[in-house]
Amino acid sequence: MTNAFITGVAGEVLSPAETAFLRSARPAGLILFARNCTGLEQIRRLVADARAAVGDDAFLVLIDQEGGRVQRLRPPLGRALPAANAYGLLYSEDPAHAQEAAFLAARLLADDLLALGINTDCAPVLDVPVAGAHDIIGDRAYGSEPATIAALARSVAEGFIAGGVLPVIKHIPGHGRATKDSHHDLPVVTEPRALLSATDFAPFKALRDMPAAMTAHVVFTAIDDANPASTSRRVTDEVIRGEIGFDGLLMSDDLSMRALSGSLAERARAVLAAGSDIALHCNGVLSEMEQVASAAPPLTGDALRRFRAALAVLDRHDPYDSVKAETQLALALAAGRRHAESV
Repeated sequence: MTNAFITGVAGEVLSPAETAFLRSARPAGLILFARNCTGLEQIRRLVADARAAVGDDAFLVLIDQEGGRVQRLRPPLGRALPAANAYGLLYSEDPAHAQEAAFLAARLLADDLLALGINTDCAPVLDVPVAGAHDIIGDRAYGSEPATIAALARSVAEGFIAGGVLPVIKHIPGHGRATKDSHHDLPVVTEPRALLSATDFAPFKALRDMPAAMTAHVVFTAIDDANPASTSRRVTDEVIRGEIGFDGLLMSDDLSMRALSGSLAERARAVLAAGSDIALHCNGVLSEMEQVASAAPPLTGDALRRFRAALAVLDRHDPYDSVKAETQLALALAAGRRHAESV
C-alpha cells in the first residue's frame, strides 16, 4: 500500500523515529535537499535506508536539480549545471543545437542521479516570466516566449526520460507572472483568462503528455479568486485536467510554504481534495510529516494509475554519446557565464 504523499527527512541519516515513520506511513516518495546530501556514499545509504524502511520498490526519490540557483547537489557532489536561461541563449542562435544540448545534458544528469539512487528530478520549469514579476523564477525559465520554453523544456524532459529518470514539470498552470515568492507569501495573478491561456498555460499544454507535474501556489482570480491553484478544484478540473489536458501524476508544491494557511493536515487535505494525486511536504519536521501522513489516503483509482504510469518511466535507459553530452554541457555553461558577465 502506497499513500498519497511525499516526504522530506531532517538530515544526513534517518533517525530511529524517521525510520519508524517511513515504515508505518509508507509514503510514495522521499525528497532530498542540500541538508540531506554531504557525501556520495552518505546519499546512497540514506536512500537505501529509506527504501528499506518503506519496503516497496514503487518508490520515488526526488530532488530539485534544475541547474543555476536551484541545484541541491553542487560540486563535488554533482556537476556544475547552467541555469535554464543559458539554453535559451543558445536557442536564440541555433534552436536545433540548443534542443540537442538540453536533451544531452539532461540525459547525462539522469545517469548522475541514478548512480545515487535518485530517480526523479523536479524539473524542467515551464513558467513564463514577465516584466515586473518576482525573480523567484527569473533565470530558471528557458526564455520569455512560450514556444521557446516549450521546445527546450521538452528536450530536457525527454532527456531525463531516456535515462530512466522521472521529470516533474512545474509549476502548473504557471508561476512566471507571480509578483511574490510563494515560499513566503501568496501570489495573486489578476490577468484575464484569455491572456493566461495564450501565455502562462501554453507551455504546459504543449507538454501535457509528460508523466508528472507540480502545482503552483498561485491565485488566478480569473478562474478562482478564493484559492491558489494548488487547492482549487476549479483550476484542476477546468485548467490543468481540462484546458491544458494534463493526465499525468499531479503533486502539490511544498505544503510547508507560507503561501498556504491552516495546519499541515488541513493543507494536505486541501490539495488532495482539489485534485492533486500526491501531497508534497519537504522540510523534514517529523511532527508536520505525521500530520500530512494522517491526511493522505492510499493511492487508488486514477491516482494509482497515474503513479504507476510515472514509475514506468524508470525502466528506460537509452544509449547516448556521453562525450558529446559533456561537450554540449560545457558550451551551455560557457553561454551562461558570458551572459552573467554582460549584465
